[in-house]
Amino acid sequence: MKRGDSLYRRLLAWLLLPLLILGSLILLQAWIEARRTADRAFDRLLEAASLAIAEQVQWQDERLWLDLPPAALDMLATDAEERVFYSLVDSRGHTITGNADLPGDTRQDGSDDDTLLYRDISWQGLSLRQGVRRTRLEDWQLREPFEVRVAHSREGRDALAAELWRGNLTMILAMAALAIVALLLSIRAALAPLTRLRRAIRRRDPRTLAPLELQLPRELAELRDTVNELLARMRRVRANQERFIGDASHQLRTPLSGLSARAELALRQDDPARWREALVAMQATSTRTARLAMQLLSLTRLANPEYRPELAPLDLNAIAREAVREHWSACHRVGVDLGVETAATQVEIQGIDWQLAEAIGNLIDNACRYGACHVTVKVEEQPPSLAVEDDGPGIPAERRRLMLRPFHRDHEDLEGSGLGLAIVDGIARAHGARLTLSEGPGSRGLRVALFFPGDTR
Repeated sequence: MKRGDSLYRRLLAWLLLPLLILGSLILLQAWIEARRTADRAFDRLLEAASLAIAEQVQWQDERLWLDLPPAALDMLATDAEERVFYSLVDSRGHTITGNADLPGDTRQDGSDDDTLLYRDISWQGLSLRQGVRRTRLEDWQLREPFEVRVAHSREGRDALAAELWRGNLTMILAMAALAIVALLLSIRAALAPLTRLRRAIRRRDPRTLAPLELQLPRELAELRDTVNELLARMRRVRANQERFIGDASHQLRTPLSGLSARAELALRQDDPARWREALVAMQATSTRTARLAMQLLSLTRLANPEYRPELAPLDLNAIAREAVREHWSACHRVGVDLGVETAATQVEIQGIDWQLAEAIGNLIDNACRYGACHVTVKVEEQPPSLAVEDDGPGIPAERRRLMLRPFHRDHEDLEGSGLGLAIVDGIARAHGARLTLSEGPGSRGLRVALFFPGDTR
């Protein structure tokens, strides 16, 4: 929908369009009926005039004779000053009398009955309405057939049709105005609940996520329920965020308090050896705290729905080799055998290199922290997957899903943040990958695998 568009204007336009079409049809029908009414009225005059002329036709001196009464044509003369024409024609088509040689009835049905034909003709550049009466003399000695042809111009008909149409137009316009007013009021009344919903949302405190309690029609009630469902999800998200912030604060407060205590204790000592011991402990604590802060930042960024970096073609073999090369020295210092097994061919996926490297790093770090002696990073081609296997104590099957929660640790005696698997789970979701936790080789240790959607080569 375009900016500035209005539901009120859209409804008005869609409802006015059929009204305009219907109104146009009504106006057209009113004009047609006005013409028909005017034609019927003036055709009656043509009928009366032709009948009046036919009644005056007589047989004298072996021929038809007409004594035309003035009233026979005066009835066709109106204020519109039409031109009136007539003619009397015998059975052989000869004009006996009249003021114009009008065309006759072309029907050849041979009927002796008194018949009358109405038609529109064009005669000498004039548009005329003609009435042709075919009849015969009603005499006991002679029944001579003849035709009375009467025609007049259309000024009076057109004037009467226009007058009738103007009268209908006034009524139609008045009804249209009432219909438009009723339509406007109806649309406003129909949209009033939507206005109430908008005002209720606008008046709400932006800090509250309480559900909307507003009586609305069924269609808007569905919208209200959808908004309430969204608010419920937002409440759950906010609760999770608050819990995460509380857990993060607790996790950071503990090492920071330890640093402060170590520093205070060292200041009370005069022995340089104690100072060195305190500095070593402080350095280890600060390292763990820095890693915790980085993990918190990574988890927060992965949980942000607005953060959607573009995926690029990557080779899992290269990612795995680089991660092992980066962590090999640290693993070697603590006596952990770190290795990599790559696929025979290039395994290309759509992904983000630094996220996958961080996922591998977290899994290697977890394996080292929880007592593994051998850690292997594996890449498989069908289906495209990346796995980290270790021979450590592993995780019981019933607790594996719990380990994906932030700050959940399986071994409380070991120093760890409980964020490693949560970050790996977030990275898997960002890549559309399926994360699985299972037993390692020989039913020992842990195997964490990411199965990607497919090879994009």
